[in-house]
Amino acid sequence: MPSGFEINFPALLEKAKDLDLDIRYNHPVLEEIYVKRNLKLSKIPLDVHALPTTLLFSVEGIAALQLDWEKLLKLRFPDGSFYSSHAATAAALSRTGDKECLAFLEHLVSKFKGGVPCCHSMDNFEQLWVVDRLMRLGISKHFTAEIEQCLDFIYSRWTQKGLAHTVHCPITDIDDTAMGFRLLRLHGYDVTPSVFKHFEQDDKFFCFSMEMETNHASVTPMYNTYRASQLMFPGDDDVLARAGCYCRAFLKQRHASNKLYDKWIITKDLLGEVEYTLDFPWKASLPRIETRMYLDQYGGSTDVWITKVLYRWYFRNRLQRYGGTPKSALTTYFLAAANIFEPSRASERLAWARMAVLAEAVTSHYRYTGCRGPKDSTENLEELIDLVSFDDASSSLREAVIFVKPYAYIQLWKQWLMAWTANWSHRSIDRDTALLLVRTIEICSGRHASAEQKLNLWEYSQLEQLTSSICRKLAAKVHAQKGGGVGTEDLDRQVDFEMRELSWRVHQSGHDINRDQADISSRCEKLLLLGSLLT
Repeated sequence: MPSGFEINFPALLEKAKDLDLDIRYNHPVLEEIYVKRNLKLSKIPLDVHALPTTLLFSVEGIAALQLDWEKLLKLRFPDGSFYSSHAATAAALSRTGDKECLAFLEHLVSKFKGGVPCCHSMDNFEQLWVVDRLMRLGISKHFTAEIEQCLDFIYSRWTQKGLAHTVHCPITDIDDTAMGFRLLRLHGYDVTPSVFKHFEQDDKFFCFSMEMETNHASVTPMYNTYRASQLMFPGDDDVLARAGCYCRAFLKQRHASNKLYDKWIITKDLLGEVEYTLDFPWKASLPRIETRMYLDQYGGSTDVWITKVLYRWYFRNRLQRYGGTPKSALTTYFLAAANIFEPSRASERLAWARMAVLAEAVTSHYRYTGCRGPKDSTENLEELIDLVSFDDASSSLREAVIFVKPYAYIQLWKQWLMAWTANWSHRSIDRDTALLLVRTIEICSGRHASAEQKLNLWEYSQLEQLTSSICRKLAAKVHAQKGGGVGTEDLDRQVDFEMRELSWRVHQSGHDINRDQADISSRCEKLLLLGSLLT
């Protein structure tokens, strides 16, 4: 039922009785609502005069009780409202004739031309959810300036106790706080997880302070807190880990009992959103797949065309001779598109897919025929490079490849091929292939030159070491899973710790490294981690 309904609706029934309206007041449905009303009132302190609580939002439903309205007026928000509710404010006006309540209501009627929303204002809530929806729809790149403006606004409102739905509200809640924490941290703002301690009590997390028994059980706040808890950095307070464990257990219990509904937000497929988040943690969630799960339908006509180009390229160069398969071409492009989905980065998607197909073909070839030494591994390098001709790709991509081909591109493949002669174990090649993909994308995007000229080499080296280390551990995990899955717990802990550090380097400002380059490493690791989950 809607927020406050169990408080307000019985009050309306009492008024209906006073008017002698013919209603079945003893109907089982109405009796159930009365039971919920009494239960909620028994768990929320009725001394509403002392501190502001969410009962202020539904004060019209308890107006018949013995209330001291003069004391209640002291809890009025600075904009003249009672918890941003026009109904509660109107009830206060009818009881007190307060001028500030009247001014708030007159402002609403004027602003909305005779109609009023359920709650006003919701400035924090509105901007947070708009940014979140743009990101989940996969179109946030088109609104970077607007998103930055929204998050600057939210950051200016951030407090040590978190966020409320509006600047006027003194009652912070875990829902707005979790959404704000996650979005701010994702965009490089410095926020501390200690704010979540304000919502923790007896190893449980709740939405509003002093109202744990009635508010911790809402699905949406726990869902958003679980999403926020996954964005942990090295050195973070353990409160995020505790919040993640609690919220995950809560969501799984609600899912098992088929009670994934919520009174705060009416969502078309809250069940599907929760299932996806439980199955695929943030560190293994590919952006475009998450977007696809969020949308009913997703159209990608341009990418369909690029996939056809990739198929033609695959068969034209007879890569099946080396152990490649048409399915591998489709899979690699799907994974590339799921990671690098922005329209302006089509060349990077195609480069990722082709490099992955070639790497798989070469890997299969050498595993089958064996490698006779450095000369054998590089003698056909020029032919290999020619397979990556982009004659059917965009002009900007052709220019990028032609420019770097004599330099970084050939050296990149030489390094990867030499890794075969040095150590051609499955784990080592997985690690080196990940670096091959990351560096290839840097070349195609035109960031490679700036990397050598401008970046702090130590920072860049640390990023590559992290990428390599995570890939090695994930490959070891997959190998162990194929052998029975024994002894992977320690690997999971190590990967989780290193993913936190990688997230910190990607999303926090202050590092002397291009954020786009760091982001590519992060996306590559998500891809490999997803693979380990699906193995």
